[in-house]
Amino acid sequence: MDQKETLELLKSIKEGALSPEAALDKLIKAPFDDLGYAVVDNHRAIRQGVGEVVFGSGKTPEQICGIVKNLADSGAQDILVTRLSAQAAEVLGATCNLEYHELPQLGIVNRNAGKELVGSIVIASGGTSDMAVCEEAALTAEALGNNVTRLYDVGVAGLHRLLSKLYVLSGARVVIAVAGMEGALPSVVGGLVSCPVIAVPTSIGYGANFGGLSALLAMLNSCSSGIAVVNIDNGFGAGFIASRINKMEGLA
Repeated sequence: MDQKETLELLKSIKEGALSPEAALDKLIKAPFDDLGYAVVDNHRAIRQGVGEVVFGSGKTPEQICGIVKNLADSGAQDILVTRLSAQAAEVLGATCNLEYHELPQLGIVNRNAGKELVGSIVIASGGTSDMAVCEEAALTAEALGNNVTRLYDVGVAGLHRLLSKLYVLSGARVVIAVAGMEGALPSVVGGLVSCPVIAVPTSIGYGANFGGLSALLAMLNSCSSGIAVVNIDNGFGAGFIASRINKMEGLA
């Protein structure tokens, strides 16, 4: 049941066309659809403003198709499917209107190309190797209706590259700083801007990087103020919370 159907249900109760008992029965069944292998949350967009996002890793192509079809049938647009393999994307693309991005392994179903984009999110990466995580964040934020500017390969090993883009950073409402290795980029960015900074550690690095753990700990221990940290390689999480910040009342 989508928002329109919910409003129609409330109208039916008010006009006496539907008893409270019958309405309760509809509401009990409405918030989700049980597909057997997944319970699809149909009311998430009403509660949170954004519909359910499908995590593709660990699911079969058929399961992903079933979940996405259920969401699409309820009228959902900009359905995000993260960690979507190329093989699963090929199957999904045969059944729906899929926009697939291979590098971040992210799919968008029923893309609303006419959606108005607001605010300013800047995504800065330490190196080209971090681009997959950056693109997951960027595409997520764009699908949620945000203007996104990409600053790639501006890591601290060549600090002049970042400083040359200071005018771009200063115009952001939120910055997503993505880095592997020692994870120093968010600390530098945090010392340059007045807006919130979301730090994303990546698993890029040599042995002592421990699959991103070193970058994660460095970001958690940053001496710069105004920095929040998401999990290793979690571009989606960064893009989502950046969208929330960017759209806060009085900012967007």
